[in-house]
Amino acid sequence: MTRIILHCDLDCFFAAVEIRDNPQYKNKPVIIGADPKEGKGRGVVSTCSYEARKFGLHSGMPISQAYLRCPHGIYLRPNFKKYTEASQLVMQVLKKYAKEFQQMGNDEAYLDLTDSCLNYDEAKENALQIQREISENIGITISIGIAPTKSLAKIASDCNKPNGITLFKPEEFKDLLKDMDITRIPGIGKKSKGYFYKKGIKKIGDILDISISKMINLFGEHGKWIWKIVNGFDNRKVKEFQEERKSISKERTFFENTDDFHDILSRLGEINEKIHTTVIKHHIAYRTVSLKIRFEGYLTYTRAKTLPFHIQDKNRVMEIILELFREFSRKLKKVRLVGIRLSNLERNYKVRQTSLLSFACIP
Repeated sequence: MTRIILHCDLDCFFAAVEIRDNPQYKNKPVIIGADPKEGKGRGVVSTCSYEARKFGLHSGMPISQAYLRCPHGIYLRPNFKKYTEASQLVMQVLKKYAKEFQQMGNDEAYLDLTDSCLNYDEAKENALQIQREISENIGITISIGIAPTKSLAKIASDCNKPNGITLFKPEEFKDLLKDMDITRIPGIGKKSKGYFYKKGIKKIGDILDISISKMINLFGEHGKWIWKIVNGFDNRKVKEFQEERKSISKERTFFENTDDFHDILSRLGEINEKIHTTVIKHHIAYRTVSLKIRFEGYLTYTRAKTLPFHIQDKNRVMEIILELFREFSRKLKKVRLVGIRLSNLERNYKVRQTSLLSFACIP
């Protein structure tokens, strides 16, 4: 049976909520993120409206660069409480349309309509109804992709933004994909596309024209996965729960670049505390500890250490971070950003360490 999967993606979500609540912002460049401080601010753009994107702004851009490109924009600090409330209302709407539902963050979700729709045309009618309900009741827009797999539905949802609906029917999705740039494929970004370009693969059609064995020879297992995506062999199910996260990370940007070891150490300590609040709450352990460090000029390094067993020990993590940091302690450049990442996670972890004192107390 051919599957019918919907990928629903809210358009410029944070900015859309702000525009909904402030109609005077409509059709203006709205940027959500750090305070730009007239071009001297630190931090990045969280999201921005389509009007702001016309000036080259995008998520993850340093807020100082955003201000230089769009000084007349409306810059707002994020209101996560308000965004979470809007997201919950959207997800309540989406859940009504399918038994199989999977939320991905605050602004995305997958629906499996295979058992509830006879064909793709009926699925499109459902998508139109979803758009109307979200627009009328919540006041924001959503773009929807409809395809036989999750990956193809995600590609489709990005094809006709904002407030668009795109169908990739089983008999025609390859023709619709062939002229698209490979960066449309989830997992291939602006940086990684260079590896594919060097091999003469620039369009999705270039992948469709070669065998899976050649993709494996060129790009290993990653190439195999990419080939399967564009050929419609992604069999991942839409789950009722969020996919397991592969890592937990936090990073912080200094207000001013610094080479003060105590400032850097203090910031790493704060990050470590916040991460461990999460891992303890959710009973998560980890084997790999990574340090991220960015110097002035945006030169960025990551270093990691993998342990032979899982732990949940913030003091040990700090020891490892200091060990990894020593490599950079003699660099002359000042530090702009630091971050910590924990990966190789284990769920439902129970602390199994027993102190020497407890052994000493055994009669």
